[in-house]
Amino acid sequence: MRQLITAAGFALFASHASALGLGDLSNADASQGLKQALIQGAERAVSQLGAAGGFLNNPQVKIPLPASMQKAEKAMRMFGMGKQADELVVKMNEAAEAAVPEAKTLLVNAVKNMSVSDAKGILTGGEDSATQYFRKVTAGPMAEKFLPIVKKATENVDLAQQYNKFADMGSKYGLVNKDQANLEQYVTAKALDGVYFKIAEEEKAIRKDPMGQASNLLKKVFGAVK
Repeated sequence: MRQLITAAGFALFASHASALGLGDLSNADASQGLKQALIQGAERAVSQLGAAGGFLNNPQVKIPLPASMQKAEKAMRMFGMGKQADELVVKMNEAAEAAVPEAKTLLVNAVKNMSVSDAKGILTGGEDSATQYFRKVTAGPMAEKFLPIVKKATENVDLAQQYNKFADMGSKYGLVNKDQANLEQYVTAKALDGVYFKIAEEEKAIRKDPMGQASNLLKKVFGAVK
């Protein structure tokens, strides 16, 4: 069983981190500050993406048609199916927005179950080390939570069902990538990418400007790292 972050655990971590200035922090400060930073970033990401237009109106995370469908999009528009294509894009992004709030509990639990080794890696690692930790421990269960919500949101879209039918056939002959052979799984994967992209942005902002954070404890912990 992985050891949870405790005062004793951070004592061990702090003893090896004095070169970064973290040795001047109390064990409780280090533990609480790190958790606060991770939860803050995760909650902001979920809040932004889960709002109306969180995916659709953000070019950085907007979910496009699968590549195999993009190739056929011009023909679809020529044959008067442009409205259906646009509707599908809207539905895919709305499905992601509806699914994202399910991520909050998983992300918070990931912080609570963090090991001392994970904490050390995050505080002394690269600018996306926290994001990579979240992806490692939450991607699987998050996909399981997202998929049924995405399915429900797209089940009444005719073009989605048509896509699944032909994409499944195309994947068997190597004409469609397996990760795009099912529209719901494609949207779920893109929704996960959006969540981790936004968490990475939050993490980068905290590391770049710890003094600009609202919490004095965050300033103290990440200012010491910086």
